[in-house]
Amino acid sequence: MDLLRSLPIGLYLEQPVTWLHRIDARVKIAWLLSLLLAPVLASSPYRIAIVAFLVLLTISARIPWRVWRQQMGWLLLLGTLVTLLILVMPDGIAISQQPRLPTADSLNSWPDELTTPEKLPDVPPVTGYQYDIANLEIAKLPPLNLSLQITQRSLRLAIKVSTLLFTLIYATTLFLLTTAPEEITEGLENLMQPLSKLGIPVTEIALTLTLALRFIPLVLEEVQNLVRSVRTRAIKWQKLGVRGAIQIWLMVSERLIENLLLRAEQIASAMQVRGFTSPNQHRVVWHRLRLRWWDWVVLGGLVSFWWARIVFGGVA
Repeated sequence: MDLLRSLPIGLYLEQPVTWLHRIDARVKIAWLLSLLLAPVLASSPYRIAIVAFLVLLTISARIPWRVWRQQMGWLLLLGTLVTLLILVMPDGIAISQQPRLPTADSLNSWPDELTTPEKLPDVPPVTGYQYDIANLEIAKLPPLNLSLQITQRSLRLAIKVSTLLFTLIYATTLFLLTTAPEEITEGLENLMQPLSKLGIPVTEIALTLTLALRFIPLVLEEVQNLVRSVRTRAIKWQKLGVRGAIQIWLMVSERLIENLLLRAEQIASAMQVRGFTSPNQHRVVWHRLRLRWWDWVVLGGLVSFWWARIVFGGVA
């Protein structure tokens, strides 16, 4: 299962067991939702503070460097590329410059009683604010004139997009890294229990989510087996051309779908053999959900987190 071991997203870290593993799944779900909602309409310093908080949280949990490198490497690269791209893009503000005083042509066209222009108010004192942060000349030739301009708006937009992207992906990844799939489904089912009074099948939804999470490794295994089968045949793609390559990949995709349907049928047959009729009659509890003292401490930290968001988060 090389593909499963090397996949940087969605892995569950079984060993070592960190303090994040011991926290109740419901508490971690509440923190995850808070981390995803707090950056909305928040100021740039607060978004940067959330990113720093996630990094410090990872360091305090003592997650192994090999796992952290897989999780953070490509994400930092993606965030850096997005930041640089938005920094040098036009900010979308088209400023049309107009003279402060009327020109001679406009004065000649005015009536005689309006030939004397009105005195403009005094200009306020100059401050240190500059809209243009940097203006880099790349090529300055008569046919070609390229320059990269970084403005205040492009800087704010780059910070906003990159921090939101990092928080959205890494907070979810860290949650999946320290929470077993069974704990996630148990926590969601427990939190959705009030919806059962409205006739919503909460238990069936939790069972479907559990099967979906368990089915993901099977999908990756089938993809890995098909990729290996294509490699062992030493196909010369240059001689096949575009049409031949498309036909081969269509055949591989068809085989992948057939294998996945066969796996799904085997799972359904296994459940029927064991007499499974409904989730309510054949309920399997993997974890005992119980809030311990450290869970209450973490919930208290969540209250402080939202207090800091209201007081210091501001509005972007």
